[in-house]
Amino acid sequence: MRWSPFLGIPICLALFSFSLIKFSPFKSLTNSPPPRLFTAEELALYNGSDHGLPILLGILGSVFDVSKGKSHYGPGGSYSHFSGRDASRAFVSGNFTGDGLTDNLHGLSSPEVKSIVDWRGFYFKTYIFVGKLVGRYYDGEGNPTKYLKGVEAKAARGAQLLEKQKNEEAKVTSCNSKWSQDDGSEVWCDEGYPRLISRPLEIALTGKMSKRCACFKEDELSQAGLEVYEGCDYLAKRCRL
Repeated sequence: MRWSPFLGIPICLALFSFSLIKFSPFKSLTNSPPPRLFTAEELALYNGSDHGLPILLGILGSVFDVSKGKSHYGPGGSYSHFSGRDASRAFVSGNFTGDGLTDNLHGLSSPEVKSIVDWRGFYFKTYIFVGKLVGRYYDGEGNPTKYLKGVEAKAARGAQLLEKQKNEEAKVTSCNSKWSQDDGSEVWCDEGYPRLISRPLEIALTGKMSKRCACFKEDELSQAGLEVYEGCDYLAKRCRL
């Protein structure tokens, strides 16, 4: 019979002991408990008004213990409107009252949805994940709903659009800019001349069209879609706004 030089016992007995450990039905003491499932009514109890309970908030159906941020999330805190509920929409809308404190993301653009998904990632990194809210994002067994899968797919599209816009804008140099209370805003180009141009992907991103300042060489100034700043000379390299 061969002996294990490390255990001082027969190898066959050591292997048998290892198999018992490997296939033991008992879970490791280090395993965290399964996520708790909350109803909206239950989650509302954890809004910080009861000092004997932790402070919880939900975002996209994931529930986090934010008690370590009590000064912000507790009663009277600047983020107290998020406590005891899932107010996912308010993370991008800035509407912290009434109907604005909702988990309904209908009508938001894909980059806005991406921003909320990014906020959820922040909470996973910063606070303790304690459970799931049954409703829009998770069913009664804690499984993700079609709505959650749709939100995550929309966020992925938003990330793609933002990356595409970033790559498109990198092809044309952006203006330098500064602002001061005394002088107001100023834009300028180290090389070329400042012009306002439309952001072609902005409608897909936000539903609105915006403009940015970019620098163009003199032989490029005749192309369509370039706008001279009001009050700025045609060949001025600096424009005060």
